[in-house]
Formats: sequence, structure tokens, C-alpha cells
Amino acid sequence: MNAEGLAVVDNVLTQSQEGTVEAEGVDFYYGSFHALRKVNLVAEARRVTALIGPSGCGKSTFLRCLNRMNDLIDGTKLTGQVKIDGIDIYSDKVDVVALRKQVGMVFQKPNPFPMSIFDNIAYGPKIHGVRKKSELQEIVTRCLQRAYLWDEVKDKLNQSALSLSGGQQQRLCIARTIAVDPEVILMDEPCSALDPVATAKIEDLMLELKKQYTIVIVTHNMQQAQRTSDVTAFFMHGEIVESAPTSDLFLNPKNQKTEDYISGRFG
Repeated sequence: MNAEGLAVVDNVLTQSQEGTVEAEGVDFYYGSFHALRKVNLVAEARRVTALIGPSGCGKSTFLRCLNRMNDLIDGTKLTGQVKIDGIDIYSDKVDVVALRKQVGMVFQKPNPFPMSIFDNIAYGPKIHGVRKKSELQEIVTRCLQRAYLWDEVKDKLNQSALSLSGGQQQRLCIARTIAVDPEVILMDEPCSALDPVATAKIEDLMLELKKQYTIVIVTHNMQQAQRTSDVTAFFMHGEIVESAPTSDLFLNPKNQKTEDYISGRFG
């Protein structure tokens, strides 16, 4: 057991609100295609780590390695280690369902469930054993408030989540993610389908959420990486070319490939 973070007890991950994510020598394969090569990266607890790079460079593949979403794809293989608070999440002792509770994911396109706003948020807690209506109400209220959505939906909690705008739907999905009290939140281009106003709200929300959660975000928007992240990693051809504090990477990149990418010479 790791007293400072995730632990394995009776094959189930337990939690103590740390959330440091560490990849050590990660190689990943789709069949014979070598998608990631010797990736080493630490995403520190309660920080935002941004993954940037051209399309097809491996950043979304790497993100999905952090909660074993790639396990759902036939013919894939990972070597190396991915650890959360020192626990290898690919160990046979780790329950994958419990892992995905602790490592939530927000996708590129908002994907609310075809049910009410209230039931979208209450869905996860119900699955994990919360039954009291008063407790569910408290969770729904708190999560919608934390997602800066409460004031916009408090009078229509029984309406379909599909009636919300795209930006509201994405904040709802974030509220749904935090309703099960994760340690880590993965975001795969969460603003790519949103307008600038909705994007700004999501970015403000990320800065607030990092006070409690570890956030790893894939983004094609380098200005977004600069605005929201503490550390940025630049991926290219399945490898990390450079990883550094965000201000250092953008103002004083050490690698010529990084400089060429952030200056728009390619990508």
C-alpha cells in the first residue's frame, strides 16, 4: 500500500487525493505499428500538463494509456510502466473499472448521456453505491457549481442534457467526471468543437479544477496550452521531443524541432 496516494487493496484502487502520474519508458503498438517510443513524462499532482504536437504524433494515444482506454482496442500492446502515486496501473492487481473512476476523461466532442441533466451527474455516484436522494442532490449541486454551470441549469435539472448548448454540454461532462471524485482528469481537445466564449469558460474551469485534480490535456491550440498549463510536452513521431515548464518551452525551447513547431514552420 502507498500511504500517500493510490493503493491496491483487494484488487481495488483506493484513493487519498494525490494523483501524480508517471510514464516510464512507455512504448505502445497498434498491431505492428509502433505508435509511442520510450515516452517518459511526469504529470505532477494538482498541475495542468499539456500535450502538444502535430496530428498523428501520438499525444492522444498516450493520453488513453493513462486510464487504459487503449485496452478496448484489439491488437494493442504497451511496454514500460504507467504509475499513479507509485502504483503500476497495468499491474494485474489493478481493477480497471476502479482505475477509470480515479482517472476520468473528457472527450473532444461533448457526450452527455440521453437523459436529464440531473441524471447525467447522478449516474456515476449511483453506480458506485450512492442511493440517498439527498446525497445525490448534494453531489449534483456541488458538481454543477464547480463546473460553473449551476446558475444556467438550476431551474431545468429534469430537462434533457441534449437540450444544452455545446459549451454547456462540455461543462456538464466535466461535472459528470468530477461527480465520482477522481484524482486525475484527462482532456482530449475538450474545446476543439466550441466557440471562443465557451472555450474561455472551459479554460477558466481548468484553472479552478487544478486546485484539486491533476489535469492532462491534449490540445492543438498552443495559446490554450500557454494560458492553462504548468508543463508542456511536445510530441512528434511518437516521441517526446521536449518537456518543460510551459513558459520555458514557449519562450526558450531547447530543441530546434520544438522551436520550428511553436513558431508555425510546420505542423
